[in-house]
Amino acid sequence: MSGSGGERFVTVLTHARPHETGAALLQLAEAVAAGGRQLCLDPAETAKHLPDHPAIVADAVLRRDAWLCVALGGDGTILRGLRSYCSTGVPVFAVNFGEVGFLATVEPDALPGAFELALRHDFDLLRLPGIELDVPGGRQTAINDVSIQRKVGERVAELAYAVAGEEVGSVRCDGLVVATPAGSTGYNLANGGPVMAWGVEGMVVSFIAPHSLSARALVIAPDDVLTLKNSSQGALDVAVDGRPAGEIAPGETMEARFVDDVGTLAQMRGSSFYRRLREKFGRLSR
Repeated sequence: MSGSGGERFVTVLTHARPHETGAALLQLAEAVAAGGRQLCLDPAETAKHLPDHPAIVADAVLRRDAWLCVALGGDGTILRGLRSYCSTGVPVFAVNFGEVGFLATVEPDALPGAFELALRHDFDLLRLPGIELDVPGGRQTAINDVSIQRKVGERVAELAYAVAGEEVGSVRCDGLVVATPAGSTGYNLANGGPVMAWGVEGMVVSFIAPHSLSARALVIAPDDVLTLKNSSQGALDVAVDGRPAGEIAPGETMEARFVDDVGTLAQMRGSSFYRRLREKFGRLSR
């Protein structure tokens, strides 16, 4: 971090149900105050919580040099934190207030003790890779996944794809998903794609409702560029981490690349990907 004073500040992002996170926010403010720091809420968070605590700075600018970012929510909120601090090295410490919360490191019943550890930086760091995508509106980076889908009510899509300059195939489908290892347990898993353990390098392509028995998920090596072409008659929607990111017109191509060390996720010491997989999704043998 830059050393410009950001180590005095902690930022927080919450999901859209402030009545669920209000008590945790006050616990965080108390822990922040005890450490001699301040808790910054941007205008959107300020409007949600109407905070009243001496350690809270309301309507603050999101500091890119913060000591820590705390996410109170599900995976969508956590991804927002990781994108906000993309490539800064600022750790995102996540408490699960969502449905699955696969990226979260603790549950609400572990507070406020977990906040005290986090504010001392007493945690392990997981460096998350991303997918760099060139879309018509510019370059974007996904932490979890990129999806390309047919528009609602439109005809089935046809997507051709090549890897490292070599054509692999063309599939009629509702769309496809390109996922990182962290994102492989989301949309990709719902498509029947493989789970990739955190620490694996590369990205996986899986298809949404393919109209073919031969369409199979493909894991792509980290140095190989994936090229996607819209061979459909109409434009297709593009989403990055579940958020709209533009369209790909008929005949247009996009490139996706694996990029390392994009996000920094704080983990309670001793956390295990495989234990988390078991707890969140149940034992695979069942």
